[in-house]
Amino acid sequence: MSAPEQPQIYLLTPPVFELSVFPDQLASVLDAHDVACIRLALATRDEDRISRAADACREVAHAHDVAIVVNDHTQLAERLGLDGVHLSDASKSVRDARKALGPDAIVGSFCGTSRHDGMTAGEAGADYVAFGPLTGVGDEATAEHDLFAWWSEMIEVPIVAEGGLTLDIVKRLAPITDFFGVGEEIWGDEDPAAALARLMDPLG
Repeated sequence: MSAPEQPQIYLLTPPVFELSVFPDQLASVLDAHDVACIRLALATRDEDRISRAADACREVAHAHDVAIVVNDHTQLAERLGLDGVHLSDASKSVRDARKALGPDAIVGSFCGTSRHDGMTAGEAGADYVAFGPLTGVGDEATAEHDLFAWWSEMIEVPIVAEGGLTLDIVKRLAPITDFFGVGEEIWGDEDPAAALARLMDPLG
């Protein structure tokens, strides 16, 4: 995932979905929007459920020439013919995942609000780092505008802004992020493709 000139959409699946319904929803979004990558972001750790979901989503993704990665399961990514893995433990597993999946796989790392973790992940071979959440509850730490501004100026590794996207945040971060990680912001809508269009309206 190289850095695009304008932010691209990085689509996250819901944490739970019905296999009889979601693949068609996903296809409708991909029909309507250019998406750079899809992350299978299921809450379950059950490998059988993840595998069945991955098979269904991979078929839709690859039919639209879109890469698909899975949360944390490096071995499953290889076994199921996915394009890579998204690691949720900051920079800790990046080097091992890169070694296991090879140079052509996508290896991404969620780094929360930590500039240091982001730099460590990049040095370990991550293709991108994700910062978030962008909006928090109570005392929850959030990834601030300054983090994205600094990163975009100083570091070449592409960045994903994710977690609580709003129209205002999309507008403010558009000049200084490479990807918007969009998930729960749209899947609760009756028409996820239309919801995504509204959310990304500031990109033109």
